Amino acid sequence: MIRVLLADDEDLIRVAVAALLGLEPDLDVVAQAADGPSAVTATLAHRPDVAVVDLEMPGLDGIAVAAELTRVRPECAVVVLTGHGRPGHLRQALTAGARGFVPKGSPGGALADVIRRVHAGGRYVDPSLAADALTLPDCPLTPRELETLRLAEFGAPVAVIARRVHLSTGTVRNHLSAAVQKLGAADRAEAVRTAQDNGWL
Repeated sequence: MIRVLLADDEDLIRVAVAALLGLEPDLDVVAQAADGPSAVTATLAHRPDVAVVDLEMPGLDGIAVAAELTRVRPECAVVVLTGHGRPGHLRQALTAGARGFVPKGSPGGALADVIRRVHAGGRYVDPSLAADALTLPDCPLTPRELETLRLAEFGAPVAVIARRVHLSTGTVRNHLSAAVQKLGAADRAEAVRTAQDNGWL
């Protein structure tokens, strides 16, 4: 039996997926979690072979859960399940250690097959997302522009960012302005979203 953990903050989806996987003769859903921190705790407590985690969850998102499980329990393969995956998310998930990346709209038996594949040491990436990821443009931002944009992600004031990166406020403003311009964004928030969608942040 392949021991499986399911983590999704939407109860209906989590229960439905658990019921579907329960019909498979070789899969056993040993734990469920409604947020990222609970997924990590449940993985340590129940020691599943595969953790299926939603991309967007409170506390820790699926990518952060994949990174943490790769660190604390690397023998547990992680599959990220997403309702609206973007190529940048795929890249981030694989970098974090996920072994599978599956859209929620996949056919019913597809997830069970992916669980078997990653449990056997393989990988699975949705083909359309993989094709999109291969055609992502290279990041046009310099390392400093990316660093300041990453710090601006949570609305930090320019003065705070300047102290963190040991630059003058004018230099930070210039880096942020260049990032907004290079990404064709209307403002910092849009520049952050564009960078995230492309997997640069």
